Amino acid sequence: MKVFPKITIYDKYIFNQVLITTFVAILLFTVVWIAPEMLLNTIKKTLAGDYGVKTAILVLLYELPKILGKAFPVGLLLGTLFTFDKLSKDSELTIFRAVGLSFQRIIAPVLVLSFIITWLCYITGDKLIPYSVNKAIALRGGYISTQYIYTQKDENEVPTKAVVISKFSKDTMYNVIVLDFSQKQYNDVHQLNNIYHAKTGKNFSDNWKLYDITQYKISTDGIFIDINKLPEMTILEGEAAKNAFTLMTYSVKKEREINNKNLRNYVKLLKKEGLDEEYRYMLNKYLQRFFHPFVCVILAIMGALLGFSKPREQRLIGFTIAIGCIFLYYITLPFFDLLAEKGVLHPFITAIFPPFAFMCATIIFYKSKDL
Repeated sequence: MKVFPKITIYDKYIFNQVLITTFVAILLFTVVWIAPEMLLNTIKKTLAGDYGVKTAILVLLYELPKILGKAFPVGLLLGTLFTFDKLSKDSELTIFRAVGLSFQRIIAPVLVLSFIITWLCYITGDKLIPYSVNKAIALRGGYISTQYIYTQKDENEVPTKAVVISKFSKDTMYNVIVLDFSQKQYNDVHQLNNIYHAKTGKNFSDNWKLYDITQYKISTDGIFIDINKLPEMTILEGEAAKNAFTLMTYSVKKEREINNKNLRNYVKLLKKEGLDEEYRYMLNKYLQRFFHPFVCVILAIMGALLGFSKPREQRLIGFTIAIGCIFLYYITLPFFDLLAEKGVLHPFITAIFPPFAFMCATIIFYKSKDL
């Protein structure tokens, strides 16, 4: 019993035709995307002396994976549409149907190619984009440090300590303020025991240490009763220190800078720390890594359907619908991200709904076509 059908000359012909047109479409999409602003800014910085020639070339190369993440599905849709539209205009599809090939058999080579591109799209999002984005950031001098606040809570979710970091770079922190809470609570506000201000701090493997510290001791009436100088002190230890450093490090990162493994661990940590909005948003982006590559398969089928046209039908109609579908798909993604972040819909729903909606639209379109 044969599991896979025999590969015929027809399969090779269609596969090669769609592959070539898809490659050209991806190339054109990449050139159009990179040319207007990105290339101009890189040239300006090179002429101004901010970039050397080597750095400028590397910056452009590191931008390519981000573009390819969108270019793969767009290129496959346009490549499939162009190929099948040409086959329709040349009456080749009519011949294929006349010899007994069904629509499902005709697009079989396209589906094989779409699964290959789906895999490439997944690998690009998981490996290439995080690697290239981090390399590009390193070329530009690293992250711009921003303020970060970490709140430590007890088992009853009562705040015990708040750490306010004005600036940080890698494992070094600057102008750190520590609010040490007491167990007393007045009108839903926890009383402070001490306020510490340190000029610098350092993250180690199992703790956070502060240096050159000024301690302000506070009475139960909220009045400074003593000011002391401390050479150093440990403020976080063990798992709390590791979690705080991870959260601080990722606070300046976008999801595309994190690979799937680290993003999954970050999502778990956000849930554990009770950072609900960030947790829902990142969970949505993590799930998108798995659902959205399969849009390539859906768009390949849609391209084939749009290409199945009568000899005298205008080619512009199919391409207009294809561009409209791509535009609609990508413009709605931020909307669903917001719905997930605000808790309006579960992240699983917001992640799967766009590709699921396109799949349903493709099925309806298939049913409406006379194939």
